[in-house]
Amino acid sequence: MVWIEGGTFDMGADNDQAAADEYPKHKISVDGFWMDITEVTNAQFAEFVSATGYITTAEQKPDWEELRKQLPPGTPKPHDSVLVASSLVFSSPGTEVPLTDYSQWWEWKQGASWKHPEGPGSNITGRENYPVVHVSWLDAQAYCKWAGKRLPTEAEWEYAARGGLQNNIYPWGNEQVNEGKPRANFWQGVFPVKNTLEDKFYRSGPVKSFAANGYGLYDMAGNVWEWCNDYYHANYYSEIKAGASNPTGPGKSYDPDEPFASKRVSRGGSFLCNDSYCSGYRVARRMKSTEDSSMQHMGFRCVQDK
Repeated sequence: MVWIEGGTFDMGADNDQAAADEYPKHKISVDGFWMDITEVTNAQFAEFVSATGYITTAEQKPDWEELRKQLPPGTPKPHDSVLVASSLVFSSPGTEVPLTDYSQWWEWKQGASWKHPEGPGSNITGRENYPVVHVSWLDAQAYCKWAGKRLPTEAEWEYAARGGLQNNIYPWGNEQVNEGKPRANFWQGVFPVKNTLEDKFYRSGPVKSFAANGYGLYDMAGNVWEWCNDYYHANYYSEIKAGASNPTGPGKSYDPDEPFASKRVSRGGSFLCNDSYCSGYRVARRMKSTEDSSMQHMGFRCVQDK
């Protein structure tokens, strides 16, 4: 871990790629904290599982009674063949598709988990130093508790990602992500069909594959999305008081696209981010997923109080 000295910063949108939930930009103060210099790796997560016997969300059969709470009233129960231990795996459609339909490149694959990132037949041998993926927010919380740490607040995460720079677009500054040498693991080329691999990685890569930001933190842009502790609320930035100190997020979740689902924030983008679809490697970019969601491009890192 590395010590992040506390301070004040402007949180939120930095350029015209910003989504509505990144406005308005507002001044926030955070106290100092320790932060993992990398995303939690497969080796670290394996140590946790070995010590505790923990079984991740993706490795468990979904509970329909819990799932239905996230769905509109009256949603019919799916067939039992669908309610199996599974997770979302990236699968290129092989041809250009409308970027408004993400189901075109995600496959709900039975048997996919942190131990089997691409599904049955895949494993993490030789990938001990890669970020653990297919972990839900619930899984990340369990690891943090075991490690004596916690998930960062959304404000802490963005403050740390900025690396001491003020009002810049990326952790490294303002030079566009597609200019110069690769500074992060993201999708180069035509998403989701052709990745030109200028950064050498088709999916996630080993932690520390790219230069750290000003605080000595690696992969604060790209590689895998990182869970934060906060609930996601689409209007939170309009409601938070400017000048707030150590905000911990809204009291409840609200996503107008899925109003019945309880969602948490994730940050930092992933190997699938591309300017044509998702500029997630911007430090202000926000994503939201339900607490039980697990995907091939979702991981986390921990923080610890002084």
